[in-house]
Amino acid sequence: MAKPIILTVDDDPEVLRAVERDLRRRYAREYRVLRADSGASALEALGKLKLRGDAVALFLVDQRMPRMTGVEFLEEARGIFPEAKKVLLTAYADTEAAIRAINDVGLDHYLQKPWDPPEENLYPVLDDQLEEWLSGFRPPFEGIRLVGNRWSQDSHRLKDFLARNMVPYRWLDVEGSEEGRRIVAQADHGAPKLPLVVLPDGAYLEDPPNVEVAEKIGLKTRAQRPFYDLIIVGGGPSGLAAAVYGASEGLKTVLIEREAPGGQAGTSSKIENYLGFHTGVSGGELSRRAVAQARRFGVEILAPQEVKGVRVEDRYRIVTLSDGSEVSCDVLLIATGVAYRKLDAPGIDELTGRGVYYGAAITEALSCRDSDVYIVGGANSAGQAAMYLSQFAREVTLLVRGDSLEKGMSQYLIDEMGRRENIKVRLRSSVARVSGDESLETVTIKDAASGGEETVPAAGLFVFIGALPGTDWLDGVVRRDERGFILAGPDLSEDGARPRGWSLDRDPYLLETSVPGIFVAGDVRHGSVKRVASGVGEGSIAVQFIHQYLSKV
Repeated sequence: MAKPIILTVDDDPEVLRAVERDLRRRYAREYRVLRADSGASALEALGKLKLRGDAVALFLVDQRMPRMTGVEFLEEARGIFPEAKKVLLTAYADTEAAIRAINDVGLDHYLQKPWDPPEENLYPVLDDQLEEWLSGFRPPFEGIRLVGNRWSQDSHRLKDFLARNMVPYRWLDVEGSEEGRRIVAQADHGAPKLPLVVLPDGAYLEDPPNVEVAEKIGLKTRAQRPFYDLIIVGGGPSGLAAAVYGASEGLKTVLIEREAPGGQAGTSSKIENYLGFHTGVSGGELSRRAVAQARRFGVEILAPQEVKGVRVEDRYRIVTLSDGSEVSCDVLLIATGVAYRKLDAPGIDELTGRGVYYGAAITEALSCRDSDVYIVGGANSAGQAAMYLSQFAREVTLLVRGDSLEKGMSQYLIDEMGRRENIKVRLRSSVARVSGDESLETVTIKDAASGGEETVPAAGLFVFIGALPGTDWLDGVVRRDERGFILAGPDLSEDGARPRGWSLDRDPYLLETSVPGIFVAGDVRHGSVKRVASGVGEGSIAVQFIHQYLSKV
């Protein structure tokens, strides 16, 4: 495959040569560096590149050019190569135009001239942009192919698993893909059980469980050692933050995740209020960065793998995994987060994965193109999903049980949804039932004010209601509240006294459970703030208390 392209555009020959020189010095091994002396000539070149099937990774464009400014060029160029990263070179006086371009043309970054030395002022920015582009780049396909029926629950399960684990794959619907039908016909017995996971070497798996796919594609599901300083259960923001801080400070750390790193936050289409990302960041991208950072510090990540139980023997905490193996540690951190509560309405179970989805289900967004979809929920996750799905669906309707969005959703999301003409909000509304033969066809909505019901056609129903901690595996081990959330620190106090059975001559640390050496962080903790930044903060803080615990063991 030809190298991806970095295109720089500037009407000043001297500046253009300088930019090209610096780009070639850094990126010539992995990219082709092309230049153009005007927006018009650059657009002409882009047309030829598109016809040849070349990929453009990044535009580095000067703002001040005659006849066509840098922003005007980027507005045209993104229609040809929409995935390319867009970086603008500006003078100080152009800063306001650059900031407007973030919203107007999806500008990814702007740099002020001069950029010398490039090692400090140019390369770090471009490295970051190119790394992000590469994470979503799909070259001529040579990887895993997934063949199945569009409305199969198992097809949805595997699509979601591969996507959340950041494994590139190509989806082939047997009803609409000649290649998919050909693969099925070429299977050994001509009638394989769908979905098929076709591996790069031509071997295939028939309707495999996630763990079998994980083993075939090289994901780790077995621990490399029997003992660790720190075992983290749960790979959401809290668990990943704790893994990074723990391993970077010398703790032998393993993170065990039941589904995919990123947790529930990893399914978010866009998080716009996370510190440091002025244009927002998807949950998947944030997770990818966190996983890369954790692995850099030596964190061992087991996924998909599930912890089935834990017991305490003297100073050690021993966890039992779903495959029957055991791993022990000095300290256990529980960061399993929460799951969306199941929607209680006739027809839901039969149509889950066939038009009814829990969470954003980003892999299914394209199937909702030019259709009407409904979202159940009134918190930030529902608002983020509405914004994302509105790019594909004809109309997105939020069904909110309460009488106000302000009670559960950030104001910036409410404002952004208000600017999208195809997003509607129905307050005091709930799902009475859903129906459909092979897939979801209609949703019946109940209006709490009038008591009336309305049945509407729907291509998708996305559910974001409530939160369940899923801590039954800890029954009899640590104290939990009536809903199953884990109590820690001051919440364990009994009329000012230490919790029953507490064996140490000190109070529990802030994030320590009723068992010394077992800590909790994130959404699974009683009284936690259900926000990504809060989860990251708790995971980071927990490591400090873990060090204090270890220093006194």
